[in-house]
Amino acid sequence: MGDEMTTMDPLATVADAMRNAAQAARDGAADAKARAERAVPEVGLFLSRFAYTTSYAVSYGVVFPTMLLVRSIPRDNPVFHGLQDGGAAAVAMLDEMRRKREEQAAEPSLEAHPAS
Repeated sequence: MGDEMTTMDPLATVADAMRNAAQAARDGAADAKARAERAVPEVGLFLSRFAYTTSYAVSYGVVFPTMLLVRSIPRDNPVFHGLQDGGAAAVAMLDEMRRKREEQAAEPSLEAHPAS
């Protein structure tokens, strides 16, 4: 066994080591790519689930106490009428904003048809 070690070419040993290292790097890159391909859908699923859960918790945390408060206020008083009128005004303002935006979109642009 000692004779084999002394008769081996040191350059061949280095070449074998470099070849083994290159193969290990290729295998590692392929393995990393495969793991990344499996991780991307998992990350997307996590982000999607996180967004859903966060939105659900925030909306529930806002809507439930608000509705509880609204239901506890008697209907025939100034506070209830103020909330009702404010909600109606907000809806009317949104309708007006949508109408203006649709009118602007429907108007032909002056830049598109310059005067001759």
